[in-house]
Amino acid sequence: MADTTWPEYEPDVNVVPFAFSTDSMGFSVGVAGLIKGAGQPQSALIGAGLMTDKGTWISYFGANNYTLSADSRWLLGLELYSASYKKFDYFVGPGTSNDSTADDAIVADAREDEYRFTARYILPLGAAKSNGLMAALRPNRPVTGNVPWESGVTSIEFRPFYQGRKFANESLFPVPDKANNSDSVYGLETRLDWDNRNNSRNPTEGSRSQFTATYDPGSSDRASWMKWEASQSWFWDVGPLGELLDQQVVAFNIYTADTPTWNQTENIGGREVYNRPPEYAANSLGGLYRLRSFQSNRYVGRSAMSYSMEYRVLPDWQPLGDWPIFNWYDVPWWQWVAFADVGRVADDYNLVELHKDMKWSAGGAVRFQVEGIVVRAEMAWGSEDNIFRVMVNQPF
Repeated sequence: MADTTWPEYEPDVNVVPFAFSTDSMGFSVGVAGLIKGAGQPQSALIGAGLMTDKGTWISYFGANNYTLSADSRWLLGLELYSASYKKFDYFVGPGTSNDSTADDAIVADAREDEYRFTARYILPLGAAKSNGLMAALRPNRPVTGNVPWESGVTSIEFRPFYQGRKFANESLFPVPDKANNSDSVYGLETRLDWDNRNNSRNPTEGSRSQFTATYDPGSSDRASWMKWEASQSWFWDVGPLGELLDQQVVAFNIYTADTPTWNQTENIGGREVYNRPPEYAANSLGGLYRLRSFQSNRYVGRSAMSYSMEYRVLPDWQPLGDWPIFNWYDVPWWQWVAFADVGRVADDYNLVELHKDMKWSAGGAVRFQVEGIVVRAEMAWGSEDNIFRVMVNQPF
């Protein structure tokens, strides 16, 4: 039976300063903080903020893995993101199409916000059938089968959200005919997730399957729309390489998405408007997870297709525990990664078209676990640009 009591614990507080420099952001300094066991033993609070010499600022706050009781199957969370970007490259309208170029960028100031509440229900299947909520919270678990009722953790998650983007000078951005140019959206994202990985931080075998449907009901001043996304990841353990590498893993991800309401229209304030999300909320490629040499929302369309492959290794040499600043924290491993992405967007969900003229990215990364959090620093090159990023969590 599942354990219905919480063990005694003490909160663990960690703070990490950081600094980096990129062409788009400029020189950036910031700090991130983590409180493990913030009110409940399995919960965590994470916050981060940064400022740049260009005047850009970004703030993030997350509350994760809260539950109603020790024997509940619900995990609750909250994410709050706000940012003000100064002299930043934006792609809008035709500039987001697969045929667009870097010259289509418009330099602008903008405010961006995203707020999301999450309620995740752990289904009584696989590892969670007897272990309950604890099965979803443990970073390690064996892969015992190839179907959800035998192995892994299956969950359904409800994520009501608000998302907005407001340009300082909207006259720079002409509105295409029938475009949904709302500067904010509200809706519900529903996600079905089967996580059959043997480790949530550094998987070496298993798979993960996700299907997400997002719906904005619209209002008197903005159009309604619906989109779906599907992601499938696999992981294969290649084994060690002598005394050089303790671990070699090949990881592969397929992502695809569509907007079924794309060509439908409705009347909003006397104007015929497409039932499409604004570009900042639409199916897109570029950013932290797909086509990583391109900025977020670089390519936007009705549909998208993306493939990513990574070669991840754990070197036998691990000196981080002796390095300044790193030796203040628990850093059990670091990982070297080579990766490649290909993908494209289109205005029809046509698999033939989605595999033509695909854009590409390739790069390398160093990732390490710090106090239970995977931090990744990566450099990506592509046909248009190169980007350096620092972020948390594996991309897939």
